[in-house]
Amino acid sequence: MLNIDDPAVTEKTPAIWRLAFRPFFLGGATLAALYIPLWLVTWFMPQYSLFQSEFWSKVVPLWWHPHEMLFGFAMAIVAGFLLTAVKSWTNQPGLTGIALAVTFFCWLTARVLLLLPFDIPLLVPALFDSLFLGLTAFKLWTSIYKVKQWHNIGFPIMLLLALCINLLSYYALNERDFTLSNHIWQAMIWWMALLITIVGGRVIPFFTAIRIKQEKREAIPLLENALILVMLLLVIQAIGQFLPKTVEQWLLVVAGVLHLIRWARWNPHKTLKEPMLWSLHIGYLLLPVTLLALAWNIDNLLAYRNLLHLFAIGTLAGICLSMISRVSLGHTGRNIYAGPKMSIAFASIALAAIFRALMPILMPEHYQIWLWSSAALWFIAFGLFVWHYTPVLFSPRVDGRPG
Repeated sequence: MLNIDDPAVTEKTPAIWRLAFRPFFLGGATLAALYIPLWLVTWFMPQYSLFQSEFWSKVVPLWWHPHEMLFGFAMAIVAGFLLTAVKSWTNQPGLTGIALAVTFFCWLTARVLLLLPFDIPLLVPALFDSLFLGLTAFKLWTSIYKVKQWHNIGFPIMLLLALCINLLSYYALNERDFTLSNHIWQAMIWWMALLITIVGGRVIPFFTAIRIKQEKREAIPLLENALILVMLLLVIQAIGQFLPKTVEQWLLVVAGVLHLIRWARWNPHKTLKEPMLWSLHIGYLLLPVTLLALAWNIDNLLAYRNLLHLFAIGTLAGICLSMISRVSLGHTGRNIYAGPKMSIAFASIALAAIFRALMPILMPEHYQIWLWSSAALWFIAFGLFVWHYTPVLFSPRVDGRPG
């Protein structure tokens, strides 16, 4: 693998292929901006859809929408972040050049194949999706293994787990088993929540302490370990439904309370003047709010499904948007706090979560209005990122360093 720290090599590599955050953040954000409007047009106005009956008879909308938001959009951001971070963690060469382009091509090909308006074997997009996740996990594993950095070994293991869950989702589609599909989407939501629990617990208090110029609060090991255990149990429960509803309800309550305690220790009230910080804190806060709201509505299926979007949009997409804005500046040599103004984007994604998750419960008679309003806010949020950051991601670092 090429060493990107060699300037002679780096200068010959187009900027977009110099580190994984560049293509994956831009690809994931572009997909996000386009897919939600596409989903609503196809669902509510099929006569104007780009895709006709052959596509939707094979890859049905109720499968395509959650699959592409989780394994398309969110997983692209996860891959871009982890493949970039592992270089800093291990001081090993990052994924770059042709190897990076191939990995990104696998992700992109799977997305395109699922949009084709004619019949193809589901094995084909499943293969490219698996290659994308497998190559990402392999790169993380080799970098971590070389320096024996065992405290990070969970990340490639989590990606391999996601690969298996994704293959299971293709099997569910092939068998038209949408009960299994719903279990899979729930499991992947908690998989993402587990990842945010681990990564967010590292970076959010660290970023906050540096910016507000205060000492970082030390983590409480019992709290951290309990959170990881409870979130992992929610992933397992989502797929297997091993536990009674009452036990699952208490898991949601315990997880919500522990996340609230953790969040409150990070001095969130001191971040209100800095969008790059309050966006992370609002996103993280909506995780325990979602957990507690789900526990309260565990027997109300309609409310439960709507409330999942509070996490999916407010926490998952909100933290993704904040992190890709931050990382894209920091890893291109720019001042993180003097970049494009993203306050409107961050506020839009938070409002989109409220409009999609809460308003249909409070005022269900205006359901379509809330969905279209949420979609418009979502498009504004990720559209602003694509608009502001495309030149950044296609340009070399401003300080002349590799990456």
